[in-house]
Amino acid sequence: MSTAVVESAEPPIVDALTGYTIALTAARRRDEFGAALERRGARLVYAPAIQIVPLADDAQLRAATEHCLSERPDILVATTGIGFRGWMDAAETWGVADKLVDVLAGAAILSRGPKASGAIRATGLREQWSPESESSAEVLSHLLAAGVAGKRIVVQLHGEPLPGLVDGLRDAGADVIEVPVYRWIPPEDQTPLARLIEAVSVGGVDAVAFTSAPAALSFLQATAEMRLLPAVLQALRGPVVAAAVGPVTAAPLARADIPYITPARFRLGALVREIVEQVPARLGQRLQAAGHELEIRGHAVVVDGSFVTLPASSMALLRALAVRPGHVVSRRDLLNLTGATDEHAVEVAVGRLRTALGDPGVIRTVVKRGYRLECEPTPTTR
Repeated sequence: MSTAVVESAEPPIVDALTGYTIALTAARRRDEFGAALERRGARLVYAPAIQIVPLADDAQLRAATEHCLSERPDILVATTGIGFRGWMDAAETWGVADKLVDVLAGAAILSRGPKASGAIRATGLREQWSPESESSAEVLSHLLAAGVAGKRIVVQLHGEPLPGLVDGLRDAGADVIEVPVYRWIPPEDQTPLARLIEAVSVGGVDAVAFTSAPAALSFLQATAEMRLLPAVLQALRGPVVAAAVGPVTAAPLARADIPYITPARFRLGALVREIVEQVPARLGQRLQAAGHELEIRGHAVVVDGSFVTLPASSMALLRALAVRPGHVVSRRDLLNLTGATDEHAVEVAVGRLRTALGDPGVIRTVVKRGYRLECEPTPTTR
């Protein structure tokens, strides 16, 4: 006679970002970035802050290319992979790609980062140097240290002017040829971006991720145009985490005195890992209440390992009680969080929260005073 084995029910696995809302402002590789975060449980908001406009038929790009062909450059600075490939593609349509590669082969080639290096090597060329920081500032320092007076230097732009690099080279006596391959402009449909900005202003998302400096700059410019800059800055300096793929991307945030997280390696995968590590560590709150372990997340709570989604009003109520765990919060103080006009509504809201948490004992009623989480009170700071 066989004996049936009864397996105990295990709570579902709660991923690191389950319960958190992450906003993506990327124009490129959005799906790849979003899928990586979704696999770790995140709820996503897509709001492109920019769009890329290629300049394959632009007169400035054609003129810069002809300049390179007629006056061989001494140095080439490639700043982005997409930009360098776009330049080569445009040259191909004009029938001068082979001649351009031949001309550039005689120059000392500098690459701002690995993506630009990959695009360079795809043409059969090879970079001679690349900065560890992947910044234009380090490129400028390297060139100035070597001396650029009298040199003809081609700088492939990456969507916006590079006045620090270009002006620095010209001030040092170089003849600079700027190659504008594409440019950034605001998104055609700005509604998602406007909705994101409004959500950030009230703490409606937990993190905003940026993968390019123009996107960060466009986000802040749109925020200012909506007259929400003070509220958004306050949110990004407090409950909303700003994440950038690297210090170049984060430069507009830094200028606005916005703290940000960034990975040690300036890559999309590394940024995903940084968000996975930092967002729960910065925003999550763990409590022991009435013998239960609570982990308060962005729009949900994990109770003894089980994920519980709560409506916004219940989350606000739980957060208010968790500001000083174990201390009493009056009905009057909780009244505004329910959106009601009498204290009876607070009782109803607390009842709903108790039901959602699975144990009424997690929240204790203190007669004639209010409510508190059933845990040891935190020390009062004097």
